[in-house]
Amino acid sequence: MEQYRDFAFIYDELMNDVDYNGWVKYIEDIIKNENVQVQNILELACGTGNLTIPLTKKNYDIAGIDISGEMLSVAREKAEKEGVELVLLQQDIAELDFDVENLDCILCACDGFNYLTYDDELESVFEKSYELLKDDGVFIFDISSYYKLSTVLGNNMYGENREDVAYMWQNYFDSEENVVEMELAFFIKEEDGRFSRFEEVHQQRAYTEKEVLKMLKKAGFTNVKTYGDFTFEAPKEESERIFFVCKK
Repeated sequence: MEQYRDFAFIYDELMNDVDYNGWVKYIEDIIKNENVQVQNILELACGTGNLTIPLTKKNYDIAGIDISGEMLSVAREKAEKEGVELVLLQQDIAELDFDVENLDCILCACDGFNYLTYDDELESVFEKSYELLKDDGVFIFDISSYYKLSTVLGNNMYGENREDVAYMWQNYFDSEENVVEMELAFFIKEEDGRFSRFEEVHQQRAYTEKEVLKMLKKAGFTNVKTYGDFTFEAPKEESERIFFVCKK
């Protein structure tokens, strides 16, 4: 079952409590702290452009890549409404095919890498990112932590009932494969008042910080910092989002 197909068209509505402007500020603070001159950014798993669009408005030159044509379609529609021109490519980041080198910054936000469920997929994108960055370039990404996927989401069930959309979200965590499978059922209110239903199944891999650091080192990144939950402090045991800042 494809991920982010029909879900793409209600994704932003369900994520309307996320402070994307604050996320952009945090990324810019990281760049400032690393003392890197950034003009161009390759954004992996850019989704509906919630970071791509505001970063473009700040005059960065950005190319966004995502595997979901539907998510990219939403991003294009939003950009057009806001008068922003985006460069968007539909690709599987596990098989990244991008040939512009000497990039200032590569970005992957909103736990996009957790969707790569095999070690060799994540190692491949790390190696390609190292190859594409300029010397002294910066690779910034975040993941949902092992704690969040195994314990917070874990085997739990969530649901929400809004006026125009409702969903049920059942999780199953496989502790041998370290993968959480999320079964999502959505109910969308149609113009005639009836609700239509669709389902998607998502899988995310729970990586430990140690596993990711080992893969980054293997790819060539030796200068790596980690931060927890939008701070500039080391991740704690119960941090739910871990940021990796890697200088080439």
